[in-house]
Amino acid sequence: MACLLEAPLRISVLSEVTATSRHYVDRLFDPDPQKVLQGVIDMKNAVIGNNKQKANLIVLGAVPRLLYLLQQGSSSSELRTECAVVLGSLAMGTENNIKSLVDCHIIPALLQGLLCPDLIFIEACLRCLRTVFISPVTPVQLLYTDPTVIPHLMSLLSHSQKTQEYITQIFSHCCKTPEHQTVLFNHGAIQNIAPLLTSPSYKVRMQALKCFSVLAYENTQVSMTLVNVLVDGELLSQVFVRMMQRDQPIEMQLTAAKCLTYMCRAGAIRTDDSCIVLKTLPCLVRMCSKERLLEERVEGAETLAYLMEPDVELQRIASVTDHLVAMLADYFKYPSSVSAITDIKRLDHDLKHAHELRQAAFKLYASLGSNDEDIRKKITETENMMDRIVSGLSESSIKVRLAAVRCLHSLSRSVQQLRTSFHDHAVWKPLMKLLQNAPDEVLVMASSTLCNLLLEFSPSKEPILESGVIELLCSLTQSDSPALRVNGIWALMNMAFQADQKVKVEIVRVLGTEQLFRLLSDPDANVLMKTLGLLRNLLSTRPHIDQIMSSHGKQIMQAVTLILEGEHSIEVKEQTLCILANIADGNTAKELIMTNDDMLQKIKYYMGHSNVKLQLAATFCISNLIWNEEDGSQERQDKLRDMGFVDILHKLTLAPDPNLCDRAKTAMQQYLA
Repeated sequence: MACLLEAPLRISVLSEVTATSRHYVDRLFDPDPQKVLQGVIDMKNAVIGNNKQKANLIVLGAVPRLLYLLQQGSSSSELRTECAVVLGSLAMGTENNIKSLVDCHIIPALLQGLLCPDLIFIEACLRCLRTVFISPVTPVQLLYTDPTVIPHLMSLLSHSQKTQEYITQIFSHCCKTPEHQTVLFNHGAIQNIAPLLTSPSYKVRMQALKCFSVLAYENTQVSMTLVNVLVDGELLSQVFVRMMQRDQPIEMQLTAAKCLTYMCRAGAIRTDDSCIVLKTLPCLVRMCSKERLLEERVEGAETLAYLMEPDVELQRIASVTDHLVAMLADYFKYPSSVSAITDIKRLDHDLKHAHELRQAAFKLYASLGSNDEDIRKKITETENMMDRIVSGLSESSIKVRLAAVRCLHSLSRSVQQLRTSFHDHAVWKPLMKLLQNAPDEVLVMASSTLCNLLLEFSPSKEPILESGVIELLCSLTQSDSPALRVNGIWALMNMAFQADQKVKVEIVRVLGTEQLFRLLSDPDANVLMKTLGLLRNLLSTRPHIDQIMSSHGKQIMQAVTLILEGEHSIEVKEQTLCILANIADGNTAKELIMTNDDMLQKIKYYMGHSNVKLQLAATFCISNLIWNEEDGSQERQDKLRDMGFVDILHKLTLAPDPNLCDRAKTAMQQYLA
């Protein structure tokens, strides 16, 4: 089968191609094996560094013939090796070349070649496989199709430095999923690769290190195993620490720091371990300095952000290490007009990738500011920081927009910032724009931020309300994504807190009772909790309670019954009883409870429940129903006494929990007044 390039070639070009390259291919079919060998060697020399010639030979069908010769048992070792070398050279061309090679089934042919006893041929096959697998267009799954391949590659590791370098490079590029990690782990990757960390070859050490970084990433099993591995009597973590020393190449320092970071995040190393606090963190901060290359600064910042994301102590240490917060501000000024870059190629590359620096800086700021108020203040006071975030929200790169909104979300956890910087820069405007049309990943983060901007002490709450946000949030509650449903309902809950009746009525109107009750039976517990929170905030202050219950009382009582009868968590039932207590506080709404004996029996049941929170909430309901100063209180007290509530209240006045005891005594006083 001839392998064709994807782009159709014009006839005139084809004839020219045929004239200049045909003889190379023709010689592969010569009956004399010596001439075939010489033809392959000449072809090898012709394609080195010549992408056009590589493409021509692929078009003319050289690949299937080379693969045929490579697989023929009658071919000499030298010929098979030279074929593997030429195929490796063709693979170093464009992505289209790689696609053509993969389509010609080069991978199974080369893997088959590894069964040959000739080491030089094996190395040539591995070199070619390495080149094919490191291309982004090669499906990595092809390495795992045949279950005998990985164990065979492991067995070849001991053969030579070249087999070690190529195989570890193949592994580090083809380990993309937890399943891949498991396959490699189960076939002894750790014990086979660990000794390579002390290899005399830098390339082997480096590839082995990269293997460990991809194996340990978000993998507890691998990380826990790595912690106990000894290399020449030294713990692996100490080997990594040595590799982070300043006299080591930057690539090695950075990859060793990633290994320790991933082991720490997977729970195998404590965050307060000296190898993290005194070695890994400072090493990653060093990578953020402007002396480093763009890609090193990006990787350093992103790895550091990941390392300290869940740990406030590491965030505090990082924020005072080497002026990191100010250092990151340089990420937005790169490359500057007075850039020290004299290499035009490098400058061109960096201009194309400058957005990656901004993305990394936003990620690191988000991680730094996720817990500590002082750090957030430090970040927002960094030159033009809020303006940079605002412009980041509308950048063309989706990754920058996501990182910018992540940073904004992190800072929005601060009451102080919501009241000052966020208000001064009207960040709600670009945020609302971002919410109009964005992928789910951005929507989740943007809507989370909006939830914080809608808290009652946020000055942005009013202008956001006026911008017609209710419809947008109600549409989020209908999303297939649980995270978006949670955020939509959460934002509405925050909006309804101590809101005017007009706002509450509008929320109920736009959301619609049907959707509200659908959310009350949502399979996601977070959605259910936030919907109950919304309902509780809607049913606060008597006129609001009475108005909403007069129009939707029957359905709300039905929903409350279903939840109290269903298999739900203590938190869900407590929130539901609190809603009932709010209904019991209404002037006319309380009659919906008093005329519902089934509901009263449920309240009675929860007053005697084993969980104090549920007892408290149920007692609060009764307290509101029998409150003295309200019309009809005498009749309600009499009915509840007849149903045995006074006896229960009396028992609860002796409860060991002081809050429950006080609540029961307060209720009893209504009978005595």
